[in-house]
Parts: sequence; structure tokens; C-alpha cells
Amino acid sequence: MVFSTTHIQITLRIKPWYRHNLLLRRSFKTFLSMSQGKSKRPICPSCSKPTRTCLCSRILTPPIPNSVNVTILQHSLECSHPLNSTRIAKIGLKNLTIATVSDVNFESRFFIRLLNPNSNSVEKVPKGSFFNEIEETHKFFHGKNSNLIDTDSADLKNGENVNQASSIGGGFVVNDEVEKISIHSNCEENGEPDIAVTIGKYGAISSLSHIWMKQCESHELSFDKILSCPEACESLSKGFLVKKLQKKQMNREENVEECEEFELEVCRGSVLLFPSDKAVSVGDLDAIGFEVKNLIVLDGTWAKAKRIYSENPWLNVLPHLKLEVNEMSLYSDVRQQPKAGYLSTIESIVFALKALGENHKGLNNLLDTFESMVGDQRRCKDERLSKLEEVA
Repeated sequence: MVFSTTHIQITLRIKPWYRHNLLLRRSFKTFLSMSQGKSKRPICPSCSKPTRTCLCSRILTPPIPNSVNVTILQHSLECSHPLNSTRIAKIGLKNLTIATVSDVNFESRFFIRLLNPNSNSVEKVPKGSFFNEIEETHKFFHGKNSNLIDTDSADLKNGENVNQASSIGGGFVVNDEVEKISIHSNCEENGEPDIAVTIGKYGAISSLSHIWMKQCESHELSFDKILSCPEACESLSKGFLVKKLQKKQMNREENVEECEEFELEVCRGSVLLFPSDKAVSVGDLDAIGFEVKNLIVLDGTWAKAKRIYSENPWLNVLPHLKLEVNEMSLYSDVRQQPKAGYLSTIESIVFALKALGENHKGLNNLLDTFESMVGDQRRCKDERLSKLEEVA
């Protein structure tokens, strides 16, 4: 390999600074490991918080019997964040599904099977009332502005890291074995999927096949184009099962292996809570008689939520829901929110359930618990700053 004189000069200039920075980082990590080794904090197995700030006793029991199921797609880097509010939903909601999702860095494949085995037919099907509802809903999807609602967005002030990785637990967790609610599928276990799609980084679709290829008006690699086929729209509206296979680099080795990341049932009446340009309000859904039975929520910083959306193209077949609220998030100054309407995950869920007709008193208790969790984080931050000042 040939190096130019300019390259050598730049390398010589950067190397001393890099070494100094590396030493500082290693020293800081050593200090943290020593301090944690002296006093390792016990963690609550239910809420994953230190026992002195445990949330379990603050949440009313039994869990809220929400009639609208909540499904949370949680980014893997959000799981152990100290201010992640999914842990509150996990304890406080009875009908809850949680799936951990991660960024696509190599390649992912999605397989979709219809829940109704009779829906595999590609013969001409007359438009039913529910198809009319879906069609009318998708008419709202174009030319509408949305009130942005962030899911645990923005970075922590004072350099606190929002990208902490951990395992997830609780609720019906499709990645683990814990469950509250059961999933039953009528689709066949074997045979070809009804839809198969392969994507790369940031959701670039490299292949797409489905059983309505001959009926579709367009063969572009886009989930939106599948909805141009009435038979596909009718069948998907009845629910489907989606499985994601993800190629990952295991244990920092060079070899890339494919493993199952999640398998979810998306029942009839599912909507995605996401403020895209095609999102509609609860009032718009009520106007066409669309009954929401499952609320899908993306959990992560705003950037991570948008990446989850782009890398899970099956979400495009769902009606998109937006909230019409002007509330300031309870995150306050602990985790920045750009403006009113940018809410945490638990706040978004509570406001959405209320808008959908859930009137349980426990919903306000979930917000109170979230506010107290934010207060705990603020006090812990103040304590750390006080100790640093004493040492200085």
C-alpha cells in the first residue's frame, strides 16, 4: 500500500490526540468499574430499576384491563435506558405485547402469512364493508400534515447516553418466553408465505414477492403498491402474522448469521401510532366506523423510531394514527423534547387509549408513576453532581 506525504502528516497529527483521548476513556471506565464493584446496586426484576427507585409499588394493581391491545416495537438500544417508559406500560397494562427490534446493518427478511387461510385466494372478491373502511382510511393518508409525537425522543442533557443496550422482559415479550396474553394463528405453519420481502440498511427493498402479483397494478418494490390490489387490501385487513429474520454479526466475529428477531400477530383493527404525512386522527377513524383493536407503538429516540419505521415496511399496510394534543412532555428538563406534542412512549399510549375510549382511572396513575420516575432521575443527577463538586 502506498501512502502519500500528506497522509503521513495527517496521521502523525491525529495519533497523539487519539492516544490521549483513549487513555482518558480507559481511565473513566476503570473508575466506573471500581465504583460499581464496591457497591453493586440490586435491581428489581419486574421494572428493571434499582430497588431504591423501584416503580412496582407506585403502580396500581391489578394491571389495567385495556380493551385495546398495545403492541410496542422497542429499539434494542432503548431497553435499559433509565428513563425508558415502556417498563411502566409493562407493569401497568394487562394486554400488552413487546418486541425488541434492532437496526438492519446487513440484511433482513420478512415473511407474512394471512391469519385467515381462506384469504389466500386471488380470485376477484367483492368489496366488503371492512374493505370500504380500509379504502376510505387510506384516502386520508395523502396530503395531511401531522402533529409530531416523539417516542422517547431526543438526547439526555449533560451528555447522558441514550443508547444503552440490554435485554427486555415483561408483558407478552415475543423475543423471550414471558407472556401475559396468548397469540393464536390460523395460518399454515408450512408452505410459501403470502408476502416475502428482503431489505437492506435503512429499509432499501431488494426483493418483494406476494400472491397478488398478477392482480396488482404495479410491480414496484413497495408495500404501498400492494394496496393498489383490492384483494390484497381485503385480505390484509383481516390480520396477518409477520416474522423477521435478521442477519447479524455474532460475538464480534467476521461471520454473519441469520436469526429470528420476532414473530408478531397483527390482528384485524390494528393501527400504527406514528405521525407520518398519511396519519389520520381518531375522529377520522370514527367517521368511517373503523374500530381500533390493537395499537402499535414505536419505542426509541425520534431518530431510532424513524429507522424502525423505515426498516419494517410491513407497517405501511396499516392505518397510521396521530394524536391531536398540545401537552408538554413530563420529561421536562431531564430528557429534551423539542416542542409540545413530542411525548414519551407511555404518555403517547395513555393519550391514545383515552382518545380511543379507554376511561380507566389507572391511566392517570401511569402518568403519575412516569412523573415520579423522572423526579427520581433528576434527584440522582443532582446527587452525582454534588459528589463531583465535593471531590473537586
